[in-house]
Parts: sequence; structure tokens; C-alpha cells
Amino acid sequence: MKTAVKEYGYKLKFFEIALLIGLAVFLTSGALALRTQDELADKVVRLHVLANSDSEEDQALKLRVRDVVLERATAILEQSADRREAESRLRGQLLELERIAAKEIAAEGYDYPVTVNLENTDFPTKEYDGFTLPAGEYLALRVIIGEGKGRNWWCVVFPPLCTAASADVPASALAAGFSEEEVRLITEENQGYVLKFKAVEWWETLKEKWD
Repeated sequence: MKTAVKEYGYKLKFFEIALLIGLAVFLTSGALALRTQDELADKVVRLHVLANSDSEEDQALKLRVRDVVLERATAILEQSADRREAESRLRGQLLELERIAAKEIAAEGYDYPVTVNLENTDFPTKEYDGFTLPAGEYLALRVIIGEGKGRNWWCVVFPPLCTAASADVPASALAAGFSEEEVRLITEENQGYVLKFKAVEWWETLKEKWD
């Protein structure tokens, strides 16, 4: 009987140690993944267009507004060397971008108000054509149409990954200051890459619970 109890105690202790080791690995990987996300966030500006509602008409309008804003923003950022310069250029043209969006809305026969701002925004992990970005907070060019309660559209306006073909994504990212490791991280589809991005989401969830 004593032997059985002792063996049970050993098994329980082994389980506890294994659990603690697993937790330590998880926390470490989460912290490293979060640092990776922070480094990526320092190099991109995302585009976030929010529709007035989920009606078919409002969703179609969202895409038309997206197109004109994206075209102009891409031109504004064409000579930007890094995110800091991209942010500066966009801040100087927010009123113009808002005017362009309002003009397109009016041309389509709507009288919705529209606002265009640059602000830090939380995003989930998002897959695009040729790359994926982990969940986290990113600087975003936000275009809010009307009440902004409809399904929204996300992409990356700097580097110009929204308009790049999937094969051109690595070159565009490298030109904007991404390291080769960061380019591999966002473009390669493998299990390690998925786990790293999931670790960011888990870590963000833990942070929210602790705050």
C-alpha cells in the first residue's frame, strides 16, 4: 500500500513538473512572439475601412471608397523609406484622403459622413494573399463610413502589400526595412509559423485578463 502511494506521489510530482515546464515554455514563446509582433508593428501601417452597415449596398460602397483611398494613399507613400516617414506623410494628407472618400460617397448617391484618422488599432491574426500578420496593435489608417457598424476591410498600406502580387510581397517588405527572418515569418506557411502567431493571440488574451 505504501509503495503504491509513493508511486502515485512520484507520478503526481512528475506531472506537476511537466506542467510547470510546459507553462514556462508557453510563457517564453508567447513573450518572444509578442516581441516579434511589436517589431512587425513598428514597420507597417494598416488600412482599415469600416462600412456603414452590412447591407449589400453599404458593403459595395465600402469597397469603392477603399479603392479611391488606397490608390491615393499608395501614391502618397511611394517614396517613404520607413514607417515613421509613412506616418508623417499620411498625417499631412488626412484631410485630402477624407475629402476623396467623401467625394466618392456623394458620387454614389449617399450622404454618409466619413472620417479618416491614423490611430493604433487592435487586429486579430489575418491572412492575406501571400502573407499573414499576427494579432496585436498596429498603426492603422482608419476610414469610417457613416455609423461604421458594418463588416470592415483590412490590409497593409505600408509597405504597399495591399497592391503587391503575392510573389512581390517579400521584395516590398524587405524594401520597407523588414529583416529576412521577418519576411520568412509572415510569408511561409508552416506549423511553426502558425504556432508563433497563435502564441501572440494567447499572450494578448492573458494580458487582457491580467490588466
